[in-house]
Amino acid sequence: MDFIHQFIQQLINGVSLGSIYALIALGYTMIYGIIKLINFAHGDIYMVGAYLGFFAVTFGNLPILPALLISMAVTACLGMLVEKLAYKPLRHAPRISILITAIGVSFFLEYTSMYFVTPTPRTFPNVLPSISFNVAGFVVNGQQLLIFGITIVLMALLTYIVQKTKLGKAMRAASFDTETAQLMGIDSDRVISMTFCIGSALAAAAGVLVGVYYNTIDPLMGIMPGLKAFVAAVLGGIGILPGAVVGGIILGVIEALVSGFISSTFRDAAAFAILILVLLIKPSGLFGNNVNEKV
Repeated sequence: MDFIHQFIQQLINGVSLGSIYALIALGYTMIYGIIKLINFAHGDIYMVGAYLGFFAVTFGNLPILPALLISMAVTACLGMLVEKLAYKPLRHAPRISILITAIGVSFFLEYTSMYFVTPTPRTFPNVLPSISFNVAGFVVNGQQLLIFGITIVLMALLTYIVQKTKLGKAMRAASFDTETAQLMGIDSDRVISMTFCIGSALAAAAGVLVGVYYNTIDPLMGIMPGLKAFVAAVLGGIGILPGAVVGGIILGVIEALVSGFISSTFRDAAAFAILILVLLIKPSGLFGNNVNEKV
């Protein structure tokens, strides 16, 4: 019984962590679905969002929800600016050029942040009362409830935008064929900008939630979660929104189980072992389909 109790408790912790990965992975998969770009600067957008939330709470004395909204709004603008300045001029360049640019943007955001906020980790203020709920012997704390609640709301909002709005229809059309969508009257530049906007806002929300959950942030905090969110997107099927969510949850649960039953030392190794297995067994991901290209 002790093993089962610990197993279920680790599952709860894993879903909390996986929800954060899912929010970041959604940005990866949205951007890839439309312009086939692996935006390696996405993890650093997440870091900027965490700092914006930190400053809003610390110096603005704002509650967590207004701070979260401000962080999402400013980071959404930052995502659009990065797309306009760094990626749009290379829209028709070779893939390797865009990939190298994404890595360059990542380093720029990291070291610019270090210059302004210093490399010293900051302690995120305690914005929630120390509450926890004991349900049938399993403990769920206030931070986990906040993560669950905000993640569900944001994912529901994203689903509504993609499935029910004119912008969402344009995104889906552009994801199939950007050039054809443009010929049919869709403003592909606007669609791509809005995709970066929404993806960056989701990453910012994840950054603030991580600050609340772990109580610490630093300028390099986006490197590993960004890579793991990429693994989650590949696991679910990159370019597929439900796949990013499922991949993030699975990755979080596996990390929690490895930490709880083996060692936290192997937690990061488990994530990349999953990536290798997916690429070997089903490169298109859990929700993806293999597409044969005619030459």
